[in-house]
Amino acid sequence: MRRITRRTALAVTAGAVAAPAVSTTTASAADTTTATPQGRQAASGHNPVLRTDLVTRVTPRNNWLVTAVALQYSYRIDLRGGVIPPSTFQVKATVGGQTVARTVTRVYSSTTAEVDDRARPGRPGDRLIIELDPNDPNARASGTDPLPLDRAYSVRQVADVHTPEGEPVLKAGPFASRNDDVITPVVDDFAAGSFTDSAGFELDFRLYRPEGFVRNPRTRERYPLVVTLHGGGEVADNNMTQLTSNRIAVTFAKPERQRRDPAFVLSPQIPLPRPMDGPDGTDWTDAKVQAALIELIDTFVSKHSRNVDTARLYLVGLSSGGRGIYSLLAKRPDVFAAALPTAGWGDSATMDRITHIPMWADHSVDDPVVPYREGRFGKPGTWTLMNALESAGARVARGEWANDLPKAQFEARSRALLRQARATRSHVLFTSYTAGTTPVNPHLSWAQTYENDVVIDWLFEQSR
Repeated sequence: MRRITRRTALAVTAGAVAAPAVSTTTASAADTTTATPQGRQAASGHNPVLRTDLVTRVTPRNNWLVTAVALQYSYRIDLRGGVIPPSTFQVKATVGGQTVARTVTRVYSSTTAEVDDRARPGRPGDRLIIELDPNDPNARASGTDPLPLDRAYSVRQVADVHTPEGEPVLKAGPFASRNDDVITPVVDDFAAGSFTDSAGFELDFRLYRPEGFVRNPRTRERYPLVVTLHGGGEVADNNMTQLTSNRIAVTFAKPERQRRDPAFVLSPQIPLPRPMDGPDGTDWTDAKVQAALIELIDTFVSKHSRNVDTARLYLVGLSSGGRGIYSLLAKRPDVFAAALPTAGWGDSATMDRITHIPMWADHSVDDPVVPYREGRFGKPGTWTLMNALESAGARVARGEWANDLPKAQFEARSRALLRQARATRSHVLFTSYTAGTTPVNPHLSWAQTYENDVVIDWLFEQSR
């Protein structure tokens, strides 16, 4: 990883995006028909595997999972409408010294090493996608740190594959292939870097750059900047789990969101040994960390003044990241256009400094880690902070609903709250999640926050 000092001022952000881990087939290879020698060899079933890759996904509730294996073959695979039964392949994962089978759910051909979420997936191509059950106990791609997954998976074909007419397509064999690489869509598009502030304190970070900027770094187009603050569980030296442990930064970099709202996404990570010198013993309020974070943001904005829309700087954070938001907003009340603090806590006495800042906060009523009212370390939780904002003069629009509603219903409730806020001219919204409705753990109230297009659309509408 390239180190970036204050003098070099994040020069890595002007570089080219790294090439994908696996290249796609050329048009000529993809268009091979059974009339060619390649086609005849493929049709005979002799079609060797060139490489094997794991395909992973950052999920809203189960974090980072291995969700598929992609096999690249020498020749194009055309099933002619046929279907490959999941039992055709055996997949085993060796993680933590234990080898256990993974459950295969679907197999289909493709032109790219990507999972196809359609009901009828796949198209003729030189790859097979072997989807795996995300609920397998050994599906995780990380614990506290990313798991060592290189060559951790083996794949063996145990039954022949034929077209519906009985022509051989792929023959079973005694040999298993092991994965050469790990592909994580969206996460792989974040550049890795580090920043050393004027006091010598270093923060690692990941940076997503919008496609328009990557194509033309000299463009004068201006983009918003989204700064994501991870929770306490992601304090580490891997410069990875701030992207993969919770679906926060990925939300703003995924293709469908970038098509609607192209933006820079800056995701710093607090290093180990964890600093805990903050006034309430938390990481983002630690004096060294907060000073470095502020300097990182200021330096990035300064060095990219032609391309960063300084009227649209956003803060997004969960748990101790939410605590960081309340602290940072109070210290820099004229910098950020809006914020999304989730399951956070803060200082009631500073709420009068941030009554003008648009904010959409959320918290589970039964959160045992950061209590909804009491918060942590003697600093109150979101409910109490919203009351303090109201006492200081801000209008707060409040709503409560279940955190396990289907996406459509969840977003409908969010739209209703937003209509209420607009009717009352409120720029502060507060969603509470009814006790017993937050999946996995009541603290994980952010599971639907960053999947909620109503909330994210609202964020990008805000401007200073």
